[in-house]
Amino acid sequence: MEPSHRRIRLHPNDNVAVAVADEDPMRGHKFAVSPIPRGEAIRKLGEQIGRASTDIAVGDHVHSHNVEPARRPATADDAATNLISRPEIGEAVGRTFDGYHRPDGRVGTRNHLLVLTSVNCSASVAKVIARMARDRGLAERANVDGITALTHHGGCGIGVDSEGLDNLRRTLAGYATHANVGGVLLVGLGCEANQIDALLERHGLVPGDRLRTLLIQDEGGSAATITRGVELLGELAEQAETDRRAPAPIAKLALALQCGGSDGYSAITANPALGRAADLLVAHGATVILGETPEMHGAEHLLVRRAVEREVAQALLDRLEWWRAHSEPEDNPTPGNKKGGLTTIAEKSLGAVAKAGTSPLVDVLRYAEPLRPNRPGFVIMDSPGYDPCSVTGEIASGANLVCFTTGRGSVSGFAPAPSIKVSTNTPLYEKMTGDIDLDAGTIATGRETVDEVGRRLFDLLVATAGGRATASERLGFGEEEFVPWQMGVVT
Repeated sequence: MEPSHRRIRLHPNDNVAVAVADEDPMRGHKFAVSPIPRGEAIRKLGEQIGRASTDIAVGDHVHSHNVEPARRPATADDAATNLISRPEIGEAVGRTFDGYHRPDGRVGTRNHLLVLTSVNCSASVAKVIARMARDRGLAERANVDGITALTHHGGCGIGVDSEGLDNLRRTLAGYATHANVGGVLLVGLGCEANQIDALLERHGLVPGDRLRTLLIQDEGGSAATITRGVELLGELAEQAETDRRAPAPIAKLALALQCGGSDGYSAITANPALGRAADLLVAHGATVILGETPEMHGAEHLLVRRAVEREVAQALLDRLEWWRAHSEPEDNPTPGNKKGGLTTIAEKSLGAVAKAGTSPLVDVLRYAEPLRPNRPGFVIMDSPGYDPCSVTGEIASGANLVCFTTGRGSVSGFAPAPSIKVSTNTPLYEKMTGDIDLDAGTIATGRETVDEVGRRLFDLLVATAGGRATASERLGFGEEEFVPWQMGVVT
């Protein structure tokens, strides 16, 4: 077969093969390797991703024009039926990274100062405070990794007992107490639904040397609040300067798993490699967090089998049922996903869950719910499929690192957690080198195995945890990607 038409079958039971030559304009798309009668299952990676909507001949392009969705049910009774033992580490368990040790026992991979807002009405003031603090050199203080204003569009016009406000408060509390944060200034307007005092009380937070608050109406307006805010950031910077990196075990890492702009290579290269790295982290006692619940539809049976107990499996199925009641799974994939070769949500989900490796599923959390320190390992956190919103929740839950795989391209950063981006294919890496940290396209070309790239990624994650700058950090990105999940009616 000519290189420009090189295709691989990913599992012996598959009736499609995927085009994998970098120069092939149909790279990532599927082609039939046997006749597929109308109504018969389309199989990729050994799993059903849909049904033929018409007769398909050998060599035909298999995509949206001749495939219809098909779903496979799962029940909580399937829990713990396919648990895989922890993988071999292949290196010393005592490996460490240099991080910032916090009083509660957690360890940060960065030491940021954050300006958070209780409501959209204080967003402009918060941004000016952060900008003026940077202009005065406070971000260049020793051991300060940056000063960032993280603003949002909510906080008012919403019920004080609503699920949406609970989400926002959990998110803000998670960032205010995050291991990657050396100090926080929380700025409000004063009359909003999301009252700062109520937020602090709800989550047991007390202002002090590392947490300061301001209300614009109490300070006497924007100018006075900005002046006082810069002063307070100066005091927070003095505190953060006293922080020092020191060796910490890999078990102190919590990695947010994310993919965006997925393509037909995602399930072949970057996501399995990230899954291998995730398994290595879990084997060291660390935690990995999978979000984007709507992008688990069609692959939930694989996750349920990995649940350590029936209650964990049922918690996942309950969240998936909630999503089915509020959205149509087949509205996903996106147009960009389809251009990259993905046809159904089941196919996309198979790639998405590959990021989570093979370790047992130990817990299912609500959006921005704190990680349980007594349950390290593979965890699912319920969130939308919208990348910034999902990662925001994962960081609020406690992720101190982010790994983001992409087949179409991504430029996202997620302060205060460093974000490593991995390309599924080499042409993307070569086109967007300034945005991508690691190329997994070498798997498709046969130059490396999934295990080899996974171990390289694991090493990069550890180095990043110890202070190595990511592409998005070098570009100064990460402020605009703070997107708490807003729910409910705006009144």
